[in-house]
Amino acid sequence: MTQAPFLSIVAPCHNEEEGLREFCRRAAAAAQSAAGDAFELILVDDGSSDGTWEIISDLAANVPQVVGVRLLRNHGHQLASTAGLSASRGERVLLIDADLQDPPELLLMMMPIMERGADVVYGQRTRREGETWFKLASASLFYRALSRLASVTIPRDTGDFRLMRRRVVDILLAMPERDRFIRGMVSWIGGRQVALPYERDARYAGTTKYPLRKMINFALDAITSFSTTPLRIATWLGIVSAGVAVALLAYTFVRWLQGETVTGWSSIMAAVSVFSAIQLICIGIIGEYLGRLVQESKRRPMFMIETILHGGDQAELPPAFSEMSAGDKRAALDAALGSNEPPRPHKKSRVS
Repeated sequence: MTQAPFLSIVAPCHNEEEGLREFCRRAAAAAQSAAGDAFELILVDDGSSDGTWEIISDLAANVPQVVGVRLLRNHGHQLASTAGLSASRGERVLLIDADLQDPPELLLMMMPIMERGADVVYGQRTRREGETWFKLASASLFYRALSRLASVTIPRDTGDFRLMRRRVVDILLAMPERDRFIRGMVSWIGGRQVALPYERDARYAGTTKYPLRKMINFALDAITSFSTTPLRIATWLGIVSAGVAVALLAYTFVRWLQGETVTGWSSIMAAVSVFSAIQLICIGIIGEYLGRLVQESKRRPMFMIETILHGGDQAELPPAFSEMSAGDKRAALDAALGSNEPPRPHKKSRVS
């Protein structure tokens, strides 16, 4: 009977065929140094249109620690990450992208920090190689705006690259929202969270999976998930607009008493346009929050797993796996992957 892993590495993958084998090699080597053979490498195929799943299938058949998870369709990075975390069984879980911008070798620096009592060790970028000036400028603006708007402290210049204890992962998976912003949700959980500064590498291969449209949607999810400030801004815009409207009415009335008429079609149209724009902005802000409430109220499955592979064999998971509690998910995974023993004792890794 196989034992449950001590360490899980979760990597969402979308069209990563060019660099996936190299990622697997480096991630497995880092995990081997940190936890011996007591680890699993969970590769989540998020509806790829290239040969990503074929590579994952081959790796799962030839590398005992690799677990392949194929989603029924493309769910997006955050839900693919959630699916991978749901399939993890380790007492410590590393969430990392498969593009090798975040070096897997940093695991060897994260583990000792966690052994000293940290609940979360997250990578904080000091430099980003291979990024355009627009991506750097927009990312900087986003993180600084989010830090001012969010109701919880979300560290700047961080992604989802982090090592978490099992209890943090279980709390994260118990949070039911569909529009997920994982780095913010982990910050909300609290506990002892420690930054590990590092220089982010350029992509090993391929192109970014976050074009401008997805970046904007991601920013909206982040802000609406952790801040009601935009609603307050809309309220204040309404109050200011009402004040200006009252002042204009008073001005018009005074001019009428003086026997003068207010002329100027252009000025009238300008005022109407300004107030209409403010109203539309406020309605749009309210609509963003209302739309998310509608999506949450539907209670559709967060993600749908088509196939899970381990050791070349296909495992069966319950259809409602994504909606199960953390304990039920663990039991279903142990039954499917053939392990119901606790993790083996872990020897502390050395960092040179």
